[in-house]
Amino acid sequence: MRPIPSLGTEPSRRLKLHYLVWGDESKPPLILVHGNRDHARNWDRTAQALIDRYCVYVPDLRGHGDSEWSLGGDYSIIDYALDMHALGEAIGREPYDVIAHSLGGGVTLQYAGTFPEKVRKIVTVEGLGGLGWATGPRRPAHRRMREWVESMRKLEQRQPRVYPNLDAATTRMVEANRHLTPELARHLTETGVREVEGGYTWKFDNFTHAGSPYEFNMEDARDLWNQIRSPLLIIWGQESWGKRFPTLDLSAFHNYQTAKVEKAGHWVHHDQFDVFINLVREFLAS
Repeated sequence: MRPIPSLGTEPSRRLKLHYLVWGDESKPPLILVHGNRDHARNWDRTAQALIDRYCVYVPDLRGHGDSEWSLGGDYSIIDYALDMHALGEAIGREPYDVIAHSLGGGVTLQYAGTFPEKVRKIVTVEGLGGLGWATGPRRPAHRRMREWVESMRKLEQRQPRVYPNLDAATTRMVEANRHLTPELARHLTETGVREVEGGYTWKFDNFTHAGSPYEFNMEDARDLWNQIRSPLLIIWGQESWGKRFPTLDLSAFHNYQTAKVEKAGHWVHHDQFDVFINLVREFLAS
């Protein structure tokens, strides 16, 4: 029988954050952080594979899964990092091992750079916080501000797409990642939707699409990265849209290793699970 996780909530800036707890809390703590517009249940297979060694904590980031939505659409990376700090304080078992994907990787590196003493080891999957960051001069502030205001106004008019049934929503899930098996696509769909009048919508808030006029630039990122002392494993998929990764300058990190996974896209932990989990187990045990 598969273990059933327990549920918890933790407030962060008055938002209730939902999280799962897998396994025995007497074991070392491990936090799993999902990517943008994903949810905690994305990590079910990973949690089940690691609860023999860890107690696994899996949050829904604000505006995702079963966590509350932010009034006004505050979904910057610093807001998510604040939420992660709130979760860490609620658990109260630092330092933590952390596995994070995509946006979750960027959030984790922000957290670890701000509180390096609270993190023991990090695995980031396709998640260095902004693979599309520009390395040249920043865009003028007035242009960034105007574009942000216009994008927020458009999001105010945007209505969530309603799928008439779970089959239609699963089809959309497969369109987003054709590496998924039918069983996994169905699981991610069933755990990632809520029932509404006329069918189903995804659980995430549309405002998670929003950016910020205050660009988090590479100079700031490198300053935070340079504070991290915990070992870091960077995993990336050979077929990912984020495959610009090899061109990034990682010299700000003190202790890191990288792993390229063949036949995997952006969701490496879904696309090549066995390869992924073996990399993780070896790294965390070393």
